[in-house]
Amino acid sequence: MFRALCFMFHMSLIKTPSEIDKLREGGHLLAQILDAVIAAVKPGVSTGELNVLAEKLMREAGAEPAFLGYGARLTKQGQKVGGFPAVLCTSANEGVVHCIPSRERVLRDGDLIGLDIGIKYKGLFTDMARTVGVGTASATAKQLMRITKEALDLGIAQAKPGNTTGDIGHAVQIYVESHGFSVVRDLVGHGVGHAVHEKPPVPNFGKAGTGLLLEPGMVLAIEPMVNAGGPEVKWLDDGWSVVTADGKLSAHFEHTVLVKKFGYEILT
Repeated sequence: MFRALCFMFHMSLIKTPSEIDKLREGGHLLAQILDAVIAAVKPGVSTGELNVLAEKLMREAGAEPAFLGYGARLTKQGQKVGGFPAVLCTSANEGVVHCIPSRERVLRDGDLIGLDIGIKYKGLFTDMARTVGVGTASATAKQLMRITKEALDLGIAQAKPGNTTGDIGHAVQIYVESHGFSVVRDLVGHGVGHAVHEKPPVPNFGKAGTGLLLEPGMVLAIEPMVNAGGPEVKWLDDGWSVVTADGKLSAHFEHTVLVKKFGYEILT
């Protein structure tokens, strides 16, 4: 029985060629949607408006929002309550991840805005994020974004057969810390495909050679969350928004990545 369960768990991590084709299609679509949302980022635009645009683009493309209603629970009467109330996470400045869009949160010149987005397309999920400057970003903000993006690239380069999830996290952590920034410890990347969040966890820190062995067909959401100050974070009263504990800037970049027989493929 135990061996059978282990085999089923292992197989759930490996996507079939047909599923990979659908994930590739959905990933390309998601990237186009995020590009369009980013093109709308400018001073005077609210995060609520960006959320409306993102949902419009998803629906027009025949995709379902992956985040809307995520985490909802059923009442005894069978009604859904709670859950994330938007299709897009809009985490500005000290926001790390999962901040809720609002018509009242108007972007200002010099802000950083992390845009985290996911869709369900042909029954499968893809997930990605980028942080961009609004108007003229500070030198620190520009460096933070650059280092976070480069850390993502280095982590993705480790997503190949024979490596481990620890190799990904180690590459991210060493690079980030070598530039004087810190990696968030309380949140990690994850598997993705059949659900928004699947096993295995993919930390952005750790020791090389540890964690789960990577195999062809695994699909991972690799997502460094990097702070200009310390790695500590806190949750706001809305139960979703995560911000830096010291109030300093944070950046977040993410791709959905396929582990291939020889190397990797970025699906988003």
